[in-house]
Amino acid sequence: MAALSNQRVAYFNGRYVPEAEVVLPFRDQAVKTGDSTYDTTRTFGGKPFKLEQHIERLFNSLAYTGIDPGLSPEELMTITREVVARNEHLRPQHGDWWVNQRFTRGLDAVGDEGWEPQAGPTVIVDCLPLPLRNRAPAFRNGIDLQVSPVRRTPPWALSPNAKMGNKLNHILADRAVTVANPAVWSLMLDEHGNIAEGKGSNIFFVRKGNLVTPRERYVLPGISRQTVIELAKSLGIPFEEADVDMFAAANADEIFMTGSSFCLCPARTLNGSRVGRGPLPGPVTARLTKAYIDLAGMDFVAQALNAA
Repeated sequence: MAALSNQRVAYFNGRYVPEAEVVLPFRDQAVKTGDSTYDTTRTFGGKPFKLEQHIERLFNSLAYTGIDPGLSPEELMTITREVVARNEHLRPQHGDWWVNQRFTRGLDAVGDEGWEPQAGPTVIVDCLPLPLRNRAPAFRNGIDLQVSPVRRTPPWALSPNAKMGNKLNHILADRAVTVANPAVWSLMLDEHGNIAEGKGSNIFFVRKGNLVTPRERYVLPGISRQTVIELAKSLGIPFEEADVDMFAAANADEIFMTGSSFCLCPARTLNGSRVGRGPLPGPVTARLTKAYIDLAGMDFVAQALNAA
């Protein structure tokens, strides 16, 4: 691999190859229909964070979509760690990795009577540099949230609990607000007008010291979301899952977002109005951020700010 030392390595259908060799045929179902399932985590100091939980969620998503992974969870964890290890020499120049496991339903076979999926999925495990520099403004100033007119697909149509490659619902919701202001983070409402989630992120509210997050029925149950819930319980912070309408959101003392790549980050505004009255981060957000940093063994806030 010496000649390829400046190229990232990925796992592609049973082989470890230079990332440039990972190419999907145009008849792969992910290309044709968005028919794929994936999960993603980040590393801290080159070590994947909560990999077992991410793999468990991925296999739950695969079961829901009916994609046969052709691998066991243990095999996929081994492959993931191997991909990270093969790219370790490149990590210092980037900071840390965004690690992805992707499964498509595979190729289709076109014949006189239509098409049928061929046996076996397409499997990719890769890593990308975390967008640390892009996250710095959010950590420095807080996130500006904007509710999108595009609502979250209801759970009776498609479960939000599965992490699927077809992200058009999120993409259209995001575009509806970022076309006018690329700096804002979009929020989606559920079918009843309550706040659901962001594009690749969950949301938390603090009111009078109590922590609230939207019900799991309407959101992807993020691993970072679950981490914050567990940390809140360990710190004795009152917590509940509940419907949060716009009135409750507008009266929150603190709001923060969670996601695998950035962990936890406070919000500054919601629909142009200031969140709370005090400095950022608020006291509950600050406690949870410190606890998350202690758990991860790395100050992810300082890491992003230092990359700016």
